[in-house]
Amino acid sequence: MTGATRGVGRGIARQLALHGARVYATGRSVDHQHLEKQIVGIRCDHRVDADVETTFNLIVREAGAIDILVNNVWGGYERMVENGIFTWPKPFWEQPLWRWDAMFDAGVRAHYQASQLAAPTMIARRRGLIVNISFWAAQKHIGNVAYGVSKAATDKMTADMATELKPYDIAVVSLYPGLVRTEKVMEAAQYLDLSNSESPEFIGQAVAALACDPDVLRHSGNVLLAAALAREYGFTDIDGKSPMPLRLEDV
Repeated sequence: MTGATRGVGRGIARQLALHGARVYATGRSVDHQHLEKQIVGIRCDHRVDADVETTFNLIVREAGAIDILVNNVWGGYERMVENGIFTWPKPFWEQPLWRWDAMFDAGVRAHYQASQLAAPTMIARRRGLIVNISFWAAQKHIGNVAYGVSKAATDKMTADMATELKPYDIAVVSLYPGLVRTEKVMEAAQYLDLSNSESPEFIGQAVAALACDPDVLRHSGNVLLAAALAREYGFTDIDGKSPMPLRLEDV
């Protein structure tokens, strides 16, 4: 589980642990005091190849294999305000170039490298699941150009990885959350309509359901919505609510 320090990543790690998985959670800052006992926190900067290689070697050495890889680590959300200016929604010609690099280095490239390192253990056992956390920005202009291109690249990577891993019975999917009540979102709760929002654990239940599905290969290569999977697999959010699956026009 990459990028599991907080938010969506932490919610997924918790749900996988509740379903009995031994979870390795990576992040640049890992608070061991707030991790469940089935979760092993590993400090890892996914922008540094040596860090990532060391981390995956450690996991394979301790666990023997990797059954599920969730790629959630991301970049580009840093320094949204620069010199007193909110740069996130600016047109591409006014965007800081570092944001493009961050989204690809700490996002798309990081997902690619983690998948490279996890795939051989899955191939050897002819089973496994790779989940790439993505978003609607791949299909609609949301925020800025770099954000949309990076999410589209994630979805295309999912589809192509699925093609190459299909002969080994390994599934690869892109998974979209809705509006998630992460720590950052809740800081702005008074300005948001949270009536159809999701807890960070909700998308974790979606990952767990996929992992437990013996026919998960039917989903391989596809973009999936956490709320739609809840209807398919019959689970609700931790508060008992059933968020509506968003449509493209709703986003």
